[in-house]
Amino acid sequence: MKRVTITLFILATLLLNLLPACDGLDDHYSTNPTYRLSFSTDTLAFDTIFSTIGSTTRQFMIYNKNSEPLSIESIMLASGEATGFRMNVDGRKGSSFNNVGILANDSMYVFVEVTVDPNEGNQPLLIQDSVLFTVNGIRQSVLLEAYGQDVNLCKGGVTITKDSTLTADRPYLIYDSLIIATGVSLNIEKGATFYMHDKANLIVYGSMNALGTLDEPITFRGDRLDYILNDILPYDRTPGQWGGITFKADSYGNVWDNVIVRNGTSGVYCEPSTPDRPKIKINNSQITNMGSDLFFAIHCDVIATNTEFSNAGGSVLTLVGGKYYFAHCTMANYMSLTKREMASETIPLDSKCLYLLNNVTVDGKGPYPITQAYFDNCMIDGSYDVELSTKADGSADFEYRFNHCALKAKETSSDHFKEVVFIQKTPSYRKVGGKQNKYAYDFRPDSVSTTGVGKADPEITKNYPIDRYGVNRLTSSDGPTIGAYEFVKEETEDSNE
Repeated sequence: MKRVTITLFILATLLLNLLPACDGLDDHYSTNPTYRLSFSTDTLAFDTIFSTIGSTTRQFMIYNKNSEPLSIESIMLASGEATGFRMNVDGRKGSSFNNVGILANDSMYVFVEVTVDPNEGNQPLLIQDSVLFTVNGIRQSVLLEAYGQDVNLCKGGVTITKDSTLTADRPYLIYDSLIIATGVSLNIEKGATFYMHDKANLIVYGSMNALGTLDEPITFRGDRLDYILNDILPYDRTPGQWGGITFKADSYGNVWDNVIVRNGTSGVYCEPSTPDRPKIKINNSQITNMGSDLFFAIHCDVIATNTEFSNAGGSVLTLVGGKYYFAHCTMANYMSLTKREMASETIPLDSKCLYLLNNVTVDGKGPYPITQAYFDNCMIDGSYDVELSTKADGSADFEYRFNHCALKAKETSSDHFKEVVFIQKTPSYRKVGGKQNKYAYDFRPDSVSTTGVGKADPEITKNYPIDRYGVNRLTSSDGPTIGAYEFVKEETEDSNE
């Protein structure tokens, strides 16, 4: 018992000796008026914030780079919380803090969030505030900036039950699902943007006419506007940010022109239909960067021209049965942000750029024969040695043709291939991902020697004289070029001088 008592006495003595040292820190705060705080940034800027939807948390650092401790007399939001900004200083929430100590050569975090009130306007509104710091009577500040954007919020699952037009006045923020009911025709104005929340889907039972323009495309993308890696990899270049778009079995007569669909999970899926009726026509568009399959159609009639289909964790294009025509399209799979592997739950297939599947049974239904699959002036490419697979159940041949295409496949003299350029190595595109390009892709040819330049069938080109970016193929001195993009010499700073 005596030994325990002695031990407790020693511990108490040590604690008492330490306490004066801790208290003494208050007596040693510097009052030197030349000492200043330092900050990791002078402006903490948020990306566009949707009204009523809170932001992600951002942070900056406070540094005391002086040789003595400082007492920060006050840390406060200049407007209180009137602008919607909120902060957390060294683990404490509030709009103002007093007498915050910071040791010599030490640092602490300030975390900031913001929620924007509706501004009843269609354009983003700049919101500013400041975090004010006072040390020894000297005031310093860090500016806070955010743009607030009012949106048309679709939450809880929204079904459009009558013929409608969605305007481009404000963006649409889709939670859960947006459904176009059976028999309903939906028109979407040029310039409309749809921000799709995590796992959100667009499901079309009726029909959808999305008619954008080159300058005002219609865009479907994820709703994260910030970065995964600061200033290098934005969420908007990362696959799997939302669900996908499904055209149900009885959905026909869909038309897309200048539509961009990017960074979802399941891409575009066309359920088993009939090739006797047009399922969808896609022109001058881009479908890109999906976590699993990018475009999957079963027994449908699909026409696509001047369109880019690119980058998927699964296949870029899987066409099962049906009738298909693609002209001046670029199909490429250089996915690097997720592993290329078997992604389809419908049919277990390895990742390829293009699958043509004839007489295949799906979920016990079928078999679905391909009546026609024609590709004119198309680029079919990717990071694998072979990016084309044509499969048929049984011995029956089926009608498919590649005319004046550039194709990543084993060279063959089959009648199915006419004037085809078989790609042996990666063509020289402007950008093929990677940190150096901030993970952006640009599949325009960057050299007159790029595979496909000047190799397109001019008779086909006459039907599609303007490429996806508005370049005239018929007047191009080096064209016409295979794919969705005509070769144009890239402008440089030197050429603009």
